[in-house]
Amino acid sequence: MQPRTTPLVTMASIMASLAIFPAAAHANGFDLPDHDAFAVGRGMAFVATADNPSAVYYNPAGLTQLSGHEVRAGLYGLHLDVSFESPAGRSANNEREWHAIPQLFYSYTPEKFPIAFGLGAYSPFGLSSEWPEDTGFRTVATKADLRYWTLSPVAAWRIMPSLSVAAGLTLNYSETDLRQGLTPLPGNDEFRFEGDGTDVGFNLGVLWRVHPKVQFGATYRSQTTVDFEGSTKARLPGLAAEVDAVAEFPFPQKAIVGVSYRPTPAWNLEVNVDWTDWSRLNTVWIKQETPPLPFIPANVPLVLDWESSFYYEFGATRYFENGWGISAGYIYNENSVPDATYSPLVADLDRHVLSLGVSHRAGRLQFDAAYQFVYGPTREVEGSALTAAGESADGKYEFFSHAFSVSMGWRF
Repeated sequence: MQPRTTPLVTMASIMASLAIFPAAAHANGFDLPDHDAFAVGRGMAFVATADNPSAVYYNPAGLTQLSGHEVRAGLYGLHLDVSFESPAGRSANNEREWHAIPQLFYSYTPEKFPIAFGLGAYSPFGLSSEWPEDTGFRTVATKADLRYWTLSPVAAWRIMPSLSVAAGLTLNYSETDLRQGLTPLPGNDEFRFEGDGTDVGFNLGVLWRVHPKVQFGATYRSQTTVDFEGSTKARLPGLAAEVDAVAEFPFPQKAIVGVSYRPTPAWNLEVNVDWTDWSRLNTVWIKQETPPLPFIPANVPLVLDWESSFYYEFGATRYFENGWGISAGYIYNENSVPDATYSPLVADLDRHVLSLGVSHRAGRLQFDAAYQFVYGPTREVEGSALTAAGESADGKYEFFSHAFSVSMGWRF
């Protein structure tokens, strides 16, 4: 028999979506790796290539391959279709379907000097999710938004012509708005946590040309922990309260390694393995100054118990003499959230990602566009925790998405 919990203890489910902003077309947990159209077109297999200013994110050691000043801006836009079918046959769709994620990168690589510099502004985590109130899991979760922004200054050092290393900081700001029902009755009540916070992390990179046709790349991004400071709001018919609250939430460390093989100057083939340490997400506590209502505890345990997972990324680019290029990629993305603590707001599934891209280089101007299709085979969740109202996240979940990415760069 499944254990019963108080309504607020089921905030473990809604907090599992704590990084919720523009939802990634593919994301283990709430990772957002889609920050450049050329990389997207190659299935994100870019850590051993990293030859434009978005290397600030993908592998900062790649900045030593550039020259002069370059600026690169992009937008990743997508449409999500996440569907749910309850064990009783009730169906619903996530109501947050359209999203857009901007990014901006700058690099400066002086001539005859072994140091390169870069600056990036992007959103490495996030998601946005909202379900109808008649899903049957209203007391598990209804809505969540989190915005996580990073400003990252980096520097790269070309130790020798074939080897570069890099390091930088990540200056992070995040804010969140999480909601769930207190009873199964639609529109009748709500519990809400809002807060924001900051933290500082770091990133590292290495790029090594092992052979004229083979290049190795690796990057590491440190874990961060954001102390969200804000308030909780509890509302029942004729009764409402708001109290100060905090929640210390860990974000994962990440490591990526890859090998690029260029059999001829016209071809670039790459394979990457991307590890994300979601195992840091164990139990998070929402600590309230006082209980907002008598039946709500002052400190709410949020049991997540996520698991580390991998992306397996494969990409290829064919370059043409007239400045054009075409790319294709495939990613297999493991899920990270076990059934016992599953949240409909994350809707985490194993996913298959297919992508196509086109590139054009004309003098100082660079333009890239990519299309990405993601399919998440049906995941049947069983044994997730019951709320005091007898609801759970059990059911069948399915995921589709279509995404378009564009990036434009200028060298000066």
